[in-house]
This record gives sequence, structure tokens and C-alpha cells, in this order.
Amino acid sequence: MPGYGAVTRSTLRQQIADALRDEVLAGRLLPGRAFTVKEIADLYGVSATPVREALVDLSAQALLEADHHRGFRVPEYSLADYRGMIEARSLVTEGMFRVLGQGHPAFADPGNPDTAAALATVRRRGEEAQRANAAGDLTVLIGYDLRFWRELSVLFGNPYLAEFLHRLRVRSWVCAVQHLRRLPEVRGRLWAGHIDLVDALSAHDPEAARAIVAAANAHALEMVEELAGG
Repeated sequence: MPGYGAVTRSTLRQQIADALRDEVLAGRLLPGRAFTVKEIADLYGVSATPVREALVDLSAQALLEADHHRGFRVPEYSLADYRGMIEARSLVTEGMFRVLGQGHPAFADPGNPDTAAALATVRRRGEEAQRANAAGDLTVLIGYDLRFWRELSVLFGNPYLAEFLHRLRVRSWVCAVQHLRRLPEVRGRLWAGHIDLVDALSAHDPEAARAIVAAANAHALEMVEELAGG
């Protein structure tokens, strides 16, 4: 595991969690990689308490799994798991767009300033994801994609839905990144239609939103299946 510089006591728990989160989502900590609280504490030269708290936080986010024998480990997902995640994501977003089509309060008024402001923020996340895709920066793309979807799902007013979709997308990336790292170049290869989706939602067009997300999911699944098969 790569080492890091010293971390300050005031933000120890968060710094450790952020560093390990980046390593998992960047694919540098491989699936199945197991480690103990002591191992991470020794790596950073800190006590076990903030490390344990950070690892528990990451487990709650589905980035790590508790391992009764080794402490914690990076989840291992199969291609069948990935297909199931894509299907589950599709069912969740289908429900979101169906509610939108039925006149969801946040979208019922085209001039709703709160919704317009929130969609503008979501759009900025999408623009950053688009730039990261064009630059071939997978780590940055993943970060903005997760923020995009989390902030978008919050608009529908159900925190349980937002949290469930976020966990699904985190797991999807943890599964996909192990395959995507095999590509010599990811520049422009990944889906970056975030702005199109925001435009469809701003126009109150759930059918267009469904088509955009369906194309995104099909693209992701096809790429991972191809890489896994290769």
C-alpha cells in the first residue's frame, strides 16, 4: 500500500478516510485487499482509534467490508454483481423519472427558483465530470459523477432513495474501476452525458431522461463486460 505524508490530529479520522477512499476508487487498492486497523495505524503513525473510526465510516459507505479475520478488506465483485448493480440503478432511476412525469412538487413549477438553483449546482458537477472525461482523469470523473448523482437524487426529496442510489453507484464504481484501469487510455471513453440529463430534467421530459440513463447504463455494462472478457 502506498504511504502518505503526516496527517494532523485535528482532521485525522477524515484525512485517513479520504486517503483510503481515493485509493479504492482509483483502483490502486485491489479487490480482496485486506488490512487491519494496526496496519493502517502503523502506516500513518497514529493511534488505532481514528483509524478504526475511518474504516467503519468507509464500510458504511460500501467502500470497504468488515472482515472478521483480517479487519477490513476491499470488496470483490463479479461481473454478475455488476450486472445486478446496473439493473438496480435502472429500477431506482425509473421510479424517479416516473414520479417526475406524475408531477413531482420540485419539478411541477417550471419557475421554481429552488429547483432551478439546485439543478444549476448539479449541472456544474456534470460539467466537471465532462471535463475530467475529456482529460482522461478517471479519479476526478468518479468523484464528480458521484456528487452529480447524489445531489440530483436529493432533489426528489427522499433521503433514503438518495442514500440507496449513492451506495449503488459507489459499489458500481468500485467494481468497474478494476477493469477500467486496464485501459491504456480512458480519455473520452466513459459516459459524460450529465449535462444532457440535466437539460432533460429541466425541460420536464422524463422520457428523454430515461433514454439518456438507459444509454449510459448500456455503455457502462458493455465496456466492463468487454474488459472482463478480455
